[in-house]
Amino acid sequence: MTMIDRRAMLAASSAALLLTRPAFGQSRAAFSWSALVQRAERLSRAAFAETPPHPGAAAVDYDALHAARFREDRTLWGNLPGDTGIRFFPLSANAAQPVSIALLEGGRERPFAYDPTLFEAPAGNAVARLGPDAGFAGFRIMNAARDADWLSFLGASYFRAAGAQKQFGLSARAVAINTSLGKEEFPRFTHFWLERTGEHGVRVYALLDGASVTGAFRFDNSLSPQGVTQEVTAALFPRRAIRELGLMPMTSMFWYDQAHRDKATDWRPEIHDSDMLAFAGSDGTVHARPLVNPSAPRVDVFAEPSARGFGLLQRDRDFDHYQDDGVFYDRRPSLWATPTQPLGAGEVRLYTFPTDSEYTDNVAAYWTPSAAPAPGTRIDAAYRLVWDSARSPAASSLAIVDNVWRGRGEQLGADKLVVDFAGLPGTEKPEIWVDLKGATLEKKAGYPVLGKAGLFRVVLDLRRQGNASSDIRLQLRSGNRAFSEYVHYPLGA
Repeated sequence: MTMIDRRAMLAASSAALLLTRPAFGQSRAAFSWSALVQRAERLSRAAFAETPPHPGAAAVDYDALHAARFREDRTLWGNLPGDTGIRFFPLSANAAQPVSIALLEGGRERPFAYDPTLFEAPAGNAVARLGPDAGFAGFRIMNAARDADWLSFLGASYFRAAGAQKQFGLSARAVAINTSLGKEEFPRFTHFWLERTGEHGVRVYALLDGASVTGAFRFDNSLSPQGVTQEVTAALFPRRAIRELGLMPMTSMFWYDQAHRDKATDWRPEIHDSDMLAFAGSDGTVHARPLVNPSAPRVDVFAEPSARGFGLLQRDRDFDHYQDDGVFYDRRPSLWATPTQPLGAGEVRLYTFPTDSEYTDNVAAYWTPSAAPAPGTRIDAAYRLVWDSARSPAASSLAIVDNVWRGRGEQLGADKLVVDFAGLPGTEKPEIWVDLKGATLEKKAGYPVLGKAGLFRVVLDLRRQGNASSDIRLQLRSGNRAFSEYVHYPLGA
């Protein structure tokens, strides 16, 4: 699988400070959501034509991006109060295909033309040499102080938002195509329409185009002290049969944590943007799947018809566990997706592949419908994305996985797995329910950790069958009553 280099995306996102006195086009055509959906449907019946990269974009490398700056006094809506100032990204080697931008006012659109004077750059800088008709790579939405952004769209159909601690981390995208099947496609947003919706909100319409699918998207984006919320509506039109369609996809990075000390070649104790996949089943069960850095590409499938939600979480928020005073992994947002219309039959999928650095996103999570989408059909989706610091968006009354530890078991050749659950009431005495695949249980124990209120530790000694990975399911229960999340863990992955 090929994923966009995360550091290149981060570099572009922080490099161009971008628009209040823009140069608008003259046309003011009527615009509507229904017209955009019809446009996407018509596009799906035409042959796919890739937008060529700008010939000068390859010269805009990391250094050129950081040397160029969007002129602060040209921030779109920058003279108005609130958190809706817009700045734009120039083209670069990692985002070389221009996108079309238009503004919406009173139900009518005005094209927003590229202007090289929007950027200031040293003489000879590659951004300055792009030319007067280069076009933009994407855009970002600024806070009220105009000193940081809280949402950006840049590259393919990727977008990302900041959490309550004003820190970026994982990304989302419009769709995932054949992510786990060896050759992934990256449809891209080709057109954007931007509409101001009050002091703290922006509505973004987008047209998606790709070899296998087209689509119309509407994002209602708002900022609050708790983070960013996006209400998403989408209509998708397959151009051809799609073997694996991922809806509500999110992409992150997991290198190592305290359970993966053998992979810790960096001096920092832990490095990851997310450490947990969580999902809520239609039957009320809340599942937790701690992330691992596998030795080979891995797909985990969780059948969940009409799942109530899922997300990639950054559950560990202790600075001491990371010691990173540069990019602050302890501040990275969690992302939770909640369908706002029934999903039907399908499954949550987690795809991971090995990494030995923090610069590659090696984790993808998404929901896949059971029926493979066929050309000529329409797929409607509606969901909410919440970017915040919540450790457990779905398990409010349950003990949650706080930490996982791995080591050598007491007997030769055995493995030890230690799972700490936080939030268990001190009066409860749970039973430890364990189910194993590819391993046998040699010993189990569970007890409250002295001096740590609500912390309950489960210790398992396991013997795997050969060198293959074993799948462990674990939960704290009393009869049929669940006291904790339902844990899935691949030992030896």
